[in-house]
Amino acid sequence: MSDTFGLMIPGAKVSEKLTVTAPYDSTIIATVDMVDASGVAIALSNGHQIATNRDLWLPIPKRLEILAKTAELMEQQIEELTLEASREGGKPLSDSKVEVVRAIDGVRVCIETLRTQSGDEIPMGLNQASANRIAFTHHEPIGLVVAVSAFNHPLNLIVHQVAPAVAVGCPVIIKPANVTPISCLRFVQLLRQAGLPDEQCQVAVTNNADAEKLVTDSRVNFFSFIGSAKVGWMLRSKLSPGVRCALEHGGAAPAIVTSDADIDAMLPLLTKGGFYHAGQVCVSVQRIFADQSIARDLAEKLGQQVDKLIIGDPTKPETDIGPLIRHGEVDRVESWVNEAIEEGAELITGGKRLSDSTYACTVLYNPSAKSKVSQMEIFGPVVCVYSCTSLNDAIDRANSVPFSFQASIFTKDIDTAMRSYRRLNASAIMINDHTAFRVDWMPFAGLSISGYGIGGIPHTMKDMQIEKMMVLKSDEL
Repeated sequence: MSDTFGLMIPGAKVSEKLTVTAPYDSTIIATVDMVDASGVAIALSNGHQIATNRDLWLPIPKRLEILAKTAELMEQQIEELTLEASREGGKPLSDSKVEVVRAIDGVRVCIETLRTQSGDEIPMGLNQASANRIAFTHHEPIGLVVAVSAFNHPLNLIVHQVAPAVAVGCPVIIKPANVTPISCLRFVQLLRQAGLPDEQCQVAVTNNADAEKLVTDSRVNFFSFIGSAKVGWMLRSKLSPGVRCALEHGGAAPAIVTSDADIDAMLPLLTKGGFYHAGQVCVSVQRIFADQSIARDLAEKLGQQVDKLIIGDPTKPETDIGPLIRHGEVDRVESWVNEAIEEGAELITGGKRLSDSTYACTVLYNPSAKSKVSQMEIFGPVVCVYSCTSLNDAIDRANSVPFSFQASIFTKDIDTAMRSYRRLNASAIMINDHTAFRVDWMPFAGLSISGYGIGGIPHTMKDMQIEKMMVLKSDEL
């Protein structure tokens, strides 16, 4: 039995129907109404009207009330939200449950941030020019937000893009990934049930061409994008003048393992960080650079850990690893692994498709530096282990790709940790933890081609506001 979702753009008309299928077995799970360019134009008009009419701005107490009610509704439906996210995205139930709990907490982080943010006092009275004046700043919404989201965290990514906009008072139009729109639609339904006016948050399920018209419209004030670097940078190049943006792309996250590291302690972390959601995470452990004295032992022990993972139907509680999002992704991963083996990589475990939608968790040892698995983001259940002659060798090889996001170092030596922290090209370095660690209030930023701006809920809220200054002149000052 499948669900049906209607339009979430007041005044728009249905252009066609989108059939959403489960990536694991292609079962139809929902039918969603789509809009074309005319529907996109109506959404922009609705949002622009709110952004430019201050009488329509929601006061802070109302926004706090809506967010608190939304979090309460989400908690009441946690099992349903978990199952929906698992079915449409292919992430196993246990991991989808964690995602939903994070999403609920993310809404509450918005509340906490809004309740505690403040402006600044700007120094005055320091010279003749600034005499008899006081100055301070106050936050206002930046205007209309357009957000384009990715498939791999179908609820939590939406929360990261939509809830901050609601918190700061920006009207927002969200375009979810067409393969995983259900969690987005459900979240916006809950926001509206909690009292958010329909025009304040609209969902544009549309094709790529019409999505580009949504993003590049001159009425947009802020653009939030989560997805591939190719698409993100292309869309940024087409933004109207003055539009601010934040882009979150992918990476090829490196983990360095020194000879003094505790292999047994790190194996569960590397396994989780590398194969969580079948490796479809932008900061997933992809490249492990280990000291030559332990590299092969590490690769073999990692392979033994990986062989214990249960791959299959994500909606079954015993499943550890689910499908890739599209069958074509299985073809791509299979091709990359086969190519790496032909180019000299040693297959430790895996290296084969299990079905049209699943690929065996794979560990490769010493792939060529020129192989795609070494140079590009795999975004699949493949981890590469490399033997390195020294710490400097490991750092140089970790830094040899254009991606720069999160990285990690496993060591018991504080100086080794500090040297790696200073020299690794990444925005965040994890010490004795995997590269995919994240909590939703910390800064989360891709550097170089991996992104632009800083994510994380408080930082996104700051991006979606302006600090407006008042300078007050009085002879009594």
